[in-house]
Amino acid sequence: MNQDPREQNANEHFARFGGVHFRSHVPPQQINRFIGRLPAGKRDSMFEVLDQLEQAGLITVCNDHVFADGNGVVGGGAEDGQSIT
Repeated sequence: MNQDPREQNANEHFARFGGVHFRSHVPPQQINRFIGRLPAGKRDSMFEVLDQLEQAGLITVCNDHVFADGNGVVGGGAEDGQSIT
């Protein structure tokens, strides 16, 4: 049974900046505490934060080529790569 990767469950999210698809394994409060305790150098980029969260086992980054656009629309944006106005 193949599930469309754009069909989310409660533990699946998209990073606000960059639109990366990830699955959380802990409550949001635990993720926020973890991020708050990271040294400043480890919070410089969303990529770094996601990497740290994944290494700690708090999330899994889904390498499924499904992203959200800047408005949170899964698979958002125009088909031809042009912006929608």
